[in-house]
Amino acid sequence: MNKIDKPVIGLGIVIALVQVLDIVIHAATDQAEPIRIIANIVIFAWLASSVSARFAERARLWALAALGSYLLLNAIFVAVEGTVNSESGQFRTVLFILMALTAGLSLLMMRVQQRQSR
Repeated sequence: MNKIDKPVIGLGIVIALVQVLDIVIHAATDQAEPIRIIANIVIFAWLASSVSARFAERARLWALAALGSYLLLNAIFVAVEGTVNSESGQFRTVLFILMALTAGLSLLMMRVQQRQSR
């Protein structure tokens, strides 16, 4: 592995850990929300495909499709369930923080991969 690969791997690990944290929070609070867990799985699938040479040719397309799907699924969740958690009455701050982290880190990872492919 060369130095250029390390930032992508590091970013991928951090993105995966954010998804795991999201799922753990759902499980710990007994609020498993299927649409959000599916969104997490979409990101895991993209991360898995990003290390596969089989998808290298269309890596950017896969990344954009995965991130777009992740954001769309979470937007649908917010549209249906609202910005306030009905059980606790609190604003869904953690949801928006995790979404922002996932989106920001994913865009950064895409940028790093794009620079590597030049």
